Amino acid sequence: MLNALAWSAYVALSLGMAAAFSAMSPAMVLISVSLGVLLWLVSGAIRARAARLGWWERGLWVLATRLLASVVIGTTLAQLALAAILVPTILLGWVEVAGGLSAYRPAATLMYWTNTAVVLALWTGLWAGAHSVRQARRSELARLRAEARHHLLERDALKARLNPHFVFNALNNLRALINEDPARARELVTRLSNTLRHALEHSGDTEATVARELEVVEDYLAVEAVHYEDRLRVVRQVPPDTLQATLPAMALQLLVENAIKHGIAVIPGGGEITIALHRAGPALHVTVTNPVPLTRAAPGHGVGLAYLQAQLGAGTVDLQHKGDTMVASLVVPQ
Repeated sequence: MLNALAWSAYVALSLGMAAAFSAMSPAMVLISVSLGVLLWLVSGAIRARAARLGWWERGLWVLATRLLASVVIGTTLAQLALAAILVPTILLGWVEVAGGLSAYRPAATLMYWTNTAVVLALWTGLWAGAHSVRQARRSELARLRAEARHHLLERDALKARLNPHFVFNALNNLRALINEDPARARELVTRLSNTLRHALEHSGDTEATVARELEVVEDYLAVEAVHYEDRLRVVRQVPPDTLQATLPAMALQLLVENAIKHGIAVIPGGGEITIALHRAGPALHVTVTNPVPLTRAAPGHGVGLAYLQAQLGAGTVDLQHKGDTMVASLVVPQ
């Protein structure tokens, strides 16, 4: 609509100038209206082609070259179409033009082409500038949305790391152990302190070695073992060649926490969690398996796994329900 309005204003301006200089005639009306319609079609074609082929994604030099070529080709096509309209009407005597067909001698034709090219170039420049501003704003909004989503995931992941139920259970168990088993209570304090300190000190984009992550997981499991006792059984399959591999900090702990929260915690008899790591080519493969209730689907693992996927970059995180177990898999490029 704006494009049609712009070229309608161009036609009105042309006719107004013709009337002001006493040059109004049927030929002038035909030329002005026809040229306005033709330039409207040409400019619409330029806009459609630029959008379809993604000119703004190919760099400034390519964009400028293609816009310039579009102006040249569009002007030529518009002038050829105008000639195809005007020449027959002159030959049939429907309109009169000073000089008749001699008005299309080379010098005059070049002048017509140049005038049209200037008008089309002005329109193209204004449209391209406005479109570039819109593109820049959209890109900035997309960047801000992505950044906001990243911060939201970091915040939610931090909440997951500092699960209040985990902390409350640990403190309640500590209170019970203080009188019953002071030595174990001291160990629980140390384990809980290590877990909380690691969660607070590591931001989402920090990497850690498998050896360091296993230390964190052992502290976490030691705290949870006080709460779940014999209901929590852990099998570890960690070859020595994986210990120096790296992965996002707290990644393994998040997988283990999900396994306990959505498996052990909702099954009366508890179950077995398997932590398995192996290297395959240039990637580290991490798998955490936990039992799930057969009578209902396990609750979602959303926040932690979405956070991990955001941190992995080229890596992948996957969750599959296999029979009575849930398998969380992590592939981390090395």
